Amino acid sequence: MRLNNSFLYFILFFLVLSQISFSQGVIKNHFRSPVKPGGRNYLSGNFSELRPSHFHTGLDYKFGGVEGEPIYAAADGWIHRIKISTYGYGNVIYMKHPTGHITLYGHLRNFNPKLQKYIIQKMYEAKVNDLEVYPEPGEIQIKKGERIADGGNSGSSGGPHLHFEIRDSLDRAMDPLLFGFPEIIDKTAPTPQKVALVPLDITSRINGKYQREEFSLSPITGGYRIPSNIEITGRVGLEFQGFDQLDGASNRNGFPTFEIFEEDSLKYSLVVDKVDFNISRQFLLHTHNNRFTKLYFQPNLKFDYFHPKNQQTGHLELEPGVKKDYQLQLKDAYGNTRKINFTLVGKDQDFVVNDGAAPSKTQIDYIGNILKIKAPITPMGGLAKYYVGTQTFEMLPAYQDANSRTYLWDMRFGVPDQIDICSEVIQTPLKAIISAGEEKLYAEKGVQIHFDENTLLDHLFLRIEESGTVTSPRLTINDPTEYLWNSMEVLWYANPGNLDKSRAHVYQVNSRGSKSFVGGTWEDGAIRFKTRNFGTFMLAEDVKAPSITPIRVNSSEIRFIIKDDLSGIQSFEAMINGEWVLMRYEHKKAQIWSEKLEEKAFQGPVLLRVKDSAGNVAEWKGTIS
Repeated sequence: MRLNNSFLYFILFFLVLSQISFSQGVIKNHFRSPVKPGGRNYLSGNFSELRPSHFHTGLDYKFGGVEGEPIYAAADGWIHRIKISTYGYGNVIYMKHPTGHITLYGHLRNFNPKLQKYIIQKMYEAKVNDLEVYPEPGEIQIKKGERIADGGNSGSSGGPHLHFEIRDSLDRAMDPLLFGFPEIIDKTAPTPQKVALVPLDITSRINGKYQREEFSLSPITGGYRIPSNIEITGRVGLEFQGFDQLDGASNRNGFPTFEIFEEDSLKYSLVVDKVDFNISRQFLLHTHNNRFTKLYFQPNLKFDYFHPKNQQTGHLELEPGVKKDYQLQLKDAYGNTRKINFTLVGKDQDFVVNDGAAPSKTQIDYIGNILKIKAPITPMGGLAKYYVGTQTFEMLPAYQDANSRTYLWDMRFGVPDQIDICSEVIQTPLKAIISAGEEKLYAEKGVQIHFDENTLLDHLFLRIEESGTVTSPRLTINDPTEYLWNSMEVLWYANPGNLDKSRAHVYQVNSRGSKSFVGGTWEDGAIRFKTRNFGTFMLAEDVKAPSITPIRVNSSEIRFIIKDDLSGIQSFEAMINGEWVLMRYEHKKAQIWSEKLEEKAFQGPVLLRVKDSAGNVAEWKGTIS
């Protein structure tokens, strides 16, 4: 009988698809609000909002800080995926719809009784505490407005809310606000905070200097303005920092549309209309430190948000003496608009540029492919010698003043081993140029790094430094403010000293000394590990097993607090009277608790085994009489 129902359902599905594009677009007023339909809703997050390392891809519905809010299906459809997890979206439902869309409901406390029984049964069959299931198409059909779950705080959530997404048939996230949810009100235009200009090649200057410069804004009638004219030389790019707010909420959200006008004529626009999860980490190239949106073309950026899109999009350049007015317009999903005016003036390069106080010692910065050195003026001369392999290049400062001189070197022309600037010889940690989109193995005496074709976001100017002591070595690869698309694999010939290799792993250490577990496996005097982050790595030994503290152990439930102070919890398993018991985990509270398959009392010996990422195991034993 279920087969017949599924067959009829798919006949309807394909009839709808015959009139609707398979890569479905926006259908106004088709979806019903998943929270308080017909009532007022407030959001803590929206589509295209800048989050650490990614765009926010949906709407975060507020619950007033409590769990249990009824969650309803936004349209007729069927369950496509259902998952119970400790991290990410936590407890989550994916529905497919005859229109080709997919809706997602994340961070749920629990599912409705039918779905809860379905997934718990599957978990007991598989004997796993986390599980993702893909029911057969049409197997679990859901009606529009049907209560499918209760809102919660599961997974990587900072408080009770529903994360709701609408995706197209290619699984790309779309802006739900474009579909029309009258429960959400927004009559407030975006709020700008700062605008930045950045040099785009070695000949670029902003107010005479090669540097990224941020500008504060002054309010004017109808918008904002950068108070002073900005002098530019060569090609420069525009960056923006700001936020949007919806009516009745103080949260700082995102907005999708930027339009740049030159002398009242639209020059180009950037519209974040879809997010492809296959390339979503490209966000790190699209933004500056997760805060500023880059409004200029980058050759290796895979997002397709510019209109028009070509190699000159967003590259602003003026002939010397030419003055032009520009306007940046910000638009949210409801069309509310804010304007920012600024004026650029073209200028020739100057050799003498007021660059402020001299640094107390030589400053070295790596800005994309440019190596920048700023040094105090000395009577010893200003000619710099760059030693690249067997070749030597002599160059004058790019500019200077009475206090300091600044040198610029394009690393695409070669990676210098050392630089003699007369007053000192600088030894650089530069090792090689690694091209984006290519597989590459870099090897030297103490380390090998393998990059595959999808490791890098952009061309990499590899820097490696080894520090620490012989028995406590540290390895630094580039800087934490630089980013990778996917993991690189490192083989590090590190001396473990007195550490037990079976418990010694690689940890990334931040500027405050805090360690985060990376892992790795030992082989022939070296440890091999993968990481998606640059920074400083060290070895540490975790010999301490996790702690287990019982909260409740009775015939109805077993509940514990589990913690690990270094490598972190990897797994846990509970047995009662010799039978496996499903344990749910809330890592934010460090609690695990049982969920029964059948309503029968627990009785007999209890064994809880908890393992950390270093392999240390803790056990708790007791008896329920």
